[in-house]
Amino acid sequence: MTFAERVDAGGTELALSGLGLLRYRVVFKAYVAALYLEPGSDPERVLEDVPKRLEIEYFWSISAEDIARAGDELLRRNLDDETWQSLADRVARLNALYRDIEPGDRYALTYVPGRGTELAKNGTPLGTVPGADFAEAYFGIWLGEQPLDASLARQLLSGG
Repeated sequence: MTFAERVDAGGTELALSGLGLLRYRVVFKAYVAALYLEPGSDPERVLEDVPKRLEIEYFWSISAEDIARAGDELLRRNLDDETWQSLADRVARLNALYRDIEPGDRYALTYVPGRGTELAKNGTPLGTVPGADFAEAYFGIWLGEQPLDASLARQLLSGG
């Protein structure tokens, strides 16, 4: 599988910054992810109000409901109750956009400041959720202080 070296994010060119592999229970490959940032930007500032894209290619079939449920669980683990409540409607909006995936399908989350976070499946936009606070929380699932998988986060942030 390959990822583009550069992608357009609302008129801003982003460059491939890091690649990472998520393993489930150590031996099963779940998906590979690519992080895109503006050329020369500091990956440690990825959760700030800056353009970014996370593209994920899946190795297994997963239902839309399971994707949404996993996202909710990870957000609840990472956010305090007040922040969760402030984002709950927008999280539900994103969850409604998810579709079932098959092996080889890709989801991309692309954040553009002032516009919001777009979800696309296999290159087709499904919708956009507004707010820098939403983008910080949602990208934090993979790149925050308590990421889904620390090894994946290190790979993405270090040019893995």
